[in-house]
Amino acid sequence: MYALARSLLFRLDPETAHDRTLSALDRLHQLRLVQRLAGKAITDPVTLMGLTFPNRVGLAAGLDKNADHLDALGALGFGFVEVGTVTPKAQAGNPKPRMFRLPEQGAIINRMGFNNAGVAHLVAQVTKHRYTGVVGINIGKNLATPVESALDDYLTCLNQVHDVADYITVNISSPNTPGLRTLQFGEQLNALLGPLREQATRLDQQSARRVPLVIKIAPDMTPEEVELVSESIRDNALDGVIATNTTVSREAVLGLEHAQEQGGLSGRPVFEASNTVIRELRRHLPTLPIIGVGGIDSEEAAIAKRDAGADLVQLYSGLIYRGPKLVQECAKALAERGGQGS
Repeated sequence: MYALARSLLFRLDPETAHDRTLSALDRLHQLRLVQRLAGKAITDPVTLMGLTFPNRVGLAAGLDKNADHLDALGALGFGFVEVGTVTPKAQAGNPKPRMFRLPEQGAIINRMGFNNAGVAHLVAQVTKHRYTGVVGINIGKNLATPVESALDDYLTCLNQVHDVADYITVNISSPNTPGLRTLQFGEQLNALLGPLREQATRLDQQSARRVPLVIKIAPDMTPEEVELVSESIRDNALDGVIATNTTVSREAVLGLEHAQEQGGLSGRPVFEASNTVIRELRRHLPTLPIIGVGGIDSEEAAIAKRDAGADLVQLYSGLIYRGPKLVQECAKALAERGGQGS
């Protein structure tokens, strides 16, 4: 059924198809038909960062930027759903067209630019959700905020989402906000993570509720750069890391239509780069929870992420190309695989 729906949707502009798919999913959820589409959710509880995940497969940030579709997406069988990236103020993002399919590689290029309705809207949406899995909230900075003032935006978002998030992700790795990736290294990274860790700890104490703080990093790093990031993660006592975001490399898609469009490339071409970063992280941070994302379009790919060192995985582009059954397939394979986590 999804193959037929995809053939129709792929005739539309990718962003239009994205919006219509989410609207249709909401309607199906209201009719209690989503489970028929996705199959029975896999139960495979794992406890990491003090949270119990119903299974090891999550939805990556970016698909539901405003948490407008949280319950419907959760009903697809995800053990956790990450919403956002959200910024303090609403912003339109980059001019359209800003999303492009590369079906030969099961890939997508996007330069959305953190388009979202603002943190107040997202908090209101999350507050009323009924999804029973883990909810992560991915935070970023507004385009108009200078990089040197980025901490202010992250703190604003942190303060507002803390009460409703199960975990919070600091996104410093999108290639679509100019200068953002410069925050990933050295003193700039420590200057960001240190105050965020301190404020998160204060909020935890005030609420008597610990909300893990994690970071999302890019795949376009050398081993030496991954080591530096690992040191900052350890020094600032973060609770986990998401590896990885999209890539700016085009090596795997040279010659394909849309390959030279600006933006982040996701899907199969980022699979090995993501795995390489995960292996390096695991080497430097042997006990830290790692969420692996990038190019998972089969149960074999999900297992490979686990073998690289990831405790949990997230889907995005693979879900677009394979449909809801991918969630069940990956969750079942990972449940049978077992491994890290408890």
